[in-house]
Amino acid sequence: MMKRIRIRLMAAGMATILPLALWSGNAAAQAKEIVLGAMLPLTGSAAQIGLEEQNGIQFATDKVNAAGGIRGYKIRIVYEDTQGKPDLGVLAFNRLVDLHQVSGIFTAYSSVTLATAPLATRKKVFVLNPAAQTSKLATASPYLVNTISLAKDEVSIIAKYAAEKLGKKAAVYYDSGSVGIDLRDEFKTAFLAAGGTIVADEAVEFGNTNLRPTLLKIAAAKPDFVFMAATTGPGVTGDQISQIPDYPTAIGTSFFAPFKNYPVTVYHTLVKSSVTGETEKEFNAKFKTPDMAFFSREYANASQIMFKVIDYLLEKGRPVTGENLRTALFEVKTFDTPNGKISFDTNTARREVEIHKLTPAGRTVVEKIAH
Repeated sequence: MMKRIRIRLMAAGMATILPLALWSGNAAAQAKEIVLGAMLPLTGSAAQIGLEEQNGIQFATDKVNAAGGIRGYKIRIVYEDTQGKPDLGVLAFNRLVDLHQVSGIFTAYSSVTLATAPLATRKKVFVLNPAAQTSKLATASPYLVNTISLAKDEVSIIAKYAAEKLGKKAAVYYDSGSVGIDLRDEFKTAFLAAGGTIVADEAVEFGNTNLRPTLLKIAAAKPDFVFMAATTGPGVTGDQISQIPDYPTAIGTSFFAPFKNYPVTVYHTLVKSSVTGETEKEFNAKFKTPDMAFFSREYANASQIMFKVIDYLLEKGRPVTGENLRTALFEVKTFDTPNGKISFDTNTARREVEIHKLTPAGRTVVEKIAH
């Protein structure tokens, strides 16, 4: 039997759970709810990112609910904390599907997403990934859809730019998790092909906050620049880099790029990520933030894609199941978003990529690449 997103109706102080196909007559006039899941790192060293992601989802959810929901159905999100760890991700996935009976899940972090992809296939659960970027996600599961470009696409762009504009000697600094290793390998292949050399190759364990020994090794190699593929404690990283004289220019991708206040010049690719000025103003007022961060924007926009797919199914009178969510995404195929039109020819969206230069004085776009 196909798993359906849980729908609740509230009447006379009692809650009754019915499958979507049973709604009719007076029952349809009563309050209805569609429950989705989100597996995010809400505690631990990745909590800063996870909270940005959660805020993006919740902002979009509150907006759609304030407008009456999706064809009368209110959306509720069940959040599960993974701490960015694969084993906790598997437990979170199973709780969301087996206990909460969701058929649609937002995911985060490559290691978590890869660990749960076989479960998505087996249990036929639709998983939307707005942030994880390891290239392995391209074929991890037919039920996994990536709304962000994957590592290989961005790395090839920044490696070519760096070889042409910044120098031929590179160091690599990366998380020892799956996406960090993936980014390292992709960068080394692309940079060597562009005529460059690698003078240092240093990993930091995910979650480690004592980064100084590794950063000192990077600086001692005297590269023209360092490819940064680590998000461990972004604020901590910037603080510790500031203690090292003449730390080299950094380059990176969207995986590294959103973090501010680095004390060195940074060149990075960034998937074009936009919201309207009005949306950002509302978001900042709601969450008391100075701006709407990259991950908040990506998860808010991905939520709109999820809601559009649900709306499409409800309009067609088809059950909201994992199988149908996946099928409907490719039937709709093209979505109007603040990032422009996003289309899905495969399970990974095609997006415009920009190269940014970030200094303590501000940010500028130095190049735009249609991907």
